[in-house]
Amino acid sequence: MKNSYISVKKSGEITLKTPRVSNEYIQKLLTEKEPWIRKQLQAVEKNPLKKVNIQDEVVLFGEIFSIDIGEAKELREYLKSVAVSNIDNISKCYDKFYKNYAQSYITPRVEYYSNIMNLSYSEIKFRKMRSRWGSCSSRGVITLNTGLIKIDKRLIDFIVVHELAHLAHMNHSKRFHSLVEQYMPDAKVLNRELKRFSLF
Repeated sequence: MKNSYISVKKSGEITLKTPRVSNEYIQKLLTEKEPWIRKQLQAVEKNPLKKVNIQDEVVLFGEIFSIDIGEAKELREYLKSVAVSNIDNISKCYDKFYKNYAQSYITPRVEYYSNIMNLSYSEIKFRKMRSRWGSCSSRGVITLNTGLIKIDKRLIDFIVVHELAHLAHMNHSKRFHSLVEQYMPDAKVLNRELKRFSLF
């Protein structure tokens, strides 16, 4: 690692990644970045994470629902097969549910925008990711975060259009952003709104 990096997660956790340096250097860096860090922490306080009571609630499209809703029937079936005291297995049930729900809801959205944007992908994949909402490879493989199903439908569409646009422009150039805004006129607003949500 050549440079130092500071990040503030949606949980409020502060992380410093740096090459081998002195403690004095670290203290100086943190002091210099203190105004920026405090600003990020204030944003976290204004937009707290939505937490669910595991086994009682589920998050779909930016809202918390009771696990008794019809949409969560599959999740309830998964939970019946695991011990209620095993948190790891319960979490796996939630992950499996979110992945299946994401596939069933988001795949048609990808197909819809693929058609109107006249852009063809080779494959769609869904997996839980901790560092990004989605990606698009040079081979035309679009990978989407299963956690997308937890955020607002408008933001899901924004991510879909964003990744499809990479089929035409494998960068974040002006042409890329123009293409995204052609189908998502409020892309800048949606991008800011997206930063309120946690990837976890």
